[in-house]
Parts: sequence; C-alpha cells; structure tokens
Amino acid sequence: MWTEKLQVQGPYNFDLVLERLSLDPLQVVDFTNRTVKVPLYIEKEPIVLQVQAIGSIDEPFFIIKGHSEAYKSKAIERLKKVFHWHQPLEGVSRHFRESDLSDIFEEHRGTAIVLDFDYYSCLVKCIIHQQLNLSFAHTLTERFVKTFGYQMDGAWFYPTPATTAQLRIEQLRAIQFSGRKAEYVIGLSEQITQGHLQLDVLEKLSDQEVLDTLIKIRGIGRWTAENFLLFGLGRPNLFPKADIGIQNALKILYGLPQKPTQEEMETYSVNWAPYLSYASLYLWRSIEKRSEKK
Repeated sequence: MWTEKLQVQGPYNFDLVLERLSLDPLQVVDFTNRTVKVPLYIEKEPIVLQVQAIGSIDEPFFIIKGHSEAYKSKAIERLKKVFHWHQPLEGVSRHFRESDLSDIFEEHRGTAIVLDFDYYSCLVKCIIHQQLNLSFAHTLTERFVKTFGYQMDGAWFYPTPATTAQLRIEQLRAIQFSGRKAEYVIGLSEQITQGHLQLDVLEKLSDQEVLDTLIKIRGIGRWTAENFLLFGLGRPNLFPKADIGIQNALKILYGLPQKPTQEEMETYSVNWAPYLSYASLYLWRSIEKRSEKK
C-alpha cells in the first residue's frame, strides 16, 4: 500500500464533487471521511485508488492511497485529469463572475468537471442514459455493471468490451434494456474488440474529428458524442443544446414559459465560451440541487 499527499490550487470543493458523484449508485462515496474509491485501468490492468480530501475549498489537499507501486505515477497523472486537478478553477470562476450564471457559479463555487474513469465506461453509460430519466438511467447502468462487470477492492468495474461483445441481446433485455439499446451497447463493444474503434486515439483528435468518428457508430448521435467529449475527454468548450437538463435549467434561470430553442440557447451562451463545458456542468448542478431539496 502506498500513500501520496497532493496539494491542488483552489478553489476546489471536493464535497460538492462527492455530492454529484453520489448521484450514481455505482460510486463508493463516504461523506464522513470525504473519500471516494476510483476504479482505473492503467496499462490495461485494473487498479483501485482511494481519494480523500483533507483540506478546504481554498487550500485543497488530498490523500491518495493505492496498492500497486508499479502503477503509482501513471495512476496519479490519470487522477489529476479525472478530477481536474491539472488546471486551476480560478480562471473559470473569474470568467463567469459578471455573467448571467454568476449566482450559480457562486453557489457551487469550486465544483470541478469530474471525468468518467475510463473511455469505454463513459460511452456505454452515455448510450444507456439516452432518452431515459436520470433515476432509471442510473438504475439500468447499475444492473448492467453488477450483472456483467466485476468488483475489486470494494469498487465496481464495468464489463470489458470483450465481455460485452459476447453478450446476447436477450441477456440485456432480461435486465430491462430495450432491444435497440442492447444492440447499440453490444455493437459498440464489437467495434472496439475488432479494432475498428480505438478509444485512446480519440484523445489526440479535435472535437469535430471525435464527433465525426463517433456518430458513424450505430447508436451514437450528437448528444452521446458531445457527452463523451465532455465527461470522457474533458474538453472545455462543450454545450449540448439537445440536452433536456440544460434546457430545463435555462428555462428556470430565465423564467421562460417553455424550454428555450437551440437558437435561444446559442444567444444565451455566446459569452460563456471558452468554458461552455463548465456552463453546462453548473446548469446541470443547479437543477440537481433543486431536486435534492424536494
């Protein structure tokens, strides 16, 4: 077992990060000890790290614990990207201080974009979540992972592409997948195992190149591809206009009688670049918080 202490430039509110992570029942979050378990693949080997916050919003410190010394350095580098420790949030906060989102950014100050722990699980989760309410989407994802994935050191790993590619549609329908959604998840996994889609290559491409690559795959449209860019690759300037959550958040923010059109969303968001991904996150967070208060 190794332990590493890491300081990050504030503001960084890990408690709000844990709040958002806890919406997913697969996440192993401990609010009392301010920890989360993080399942990662490093050089195709599964490892589990524990991340614990011990500092404040303005002076954040973290204790990272893991088992394998061999993967320590690469694991920490991956964590920095996953939790957005590699780029200070102060510039983002400053950008929105005079914007229409200033109150939301103040309420959720220091909330970072946290990436999904690997590219494959991100894409699979996006496909499962398509056209479902958030609660059932999380339930369906949990069933998929706990039925076909595996647990290690208390954390859940999604099934590998090779495992999922061997599944039958009937096996996914048995846990309440639609036939179409089952085809999409199995088809994506086949594309990866057969070498037609190399996920690691996507990080080297532009946003548009990633979109063009992914939407050629059956079951992946613009919404899914944009969410992968945001929560898989951590691209900073994504604003999925087709996302119902963002539409609802804008409706509430501006007191609109109905959800905004894409043209209206374009007008609202014009001054939020080059941090549209953060505008998206904080708008989502604004309505998640409302749901928690009900």
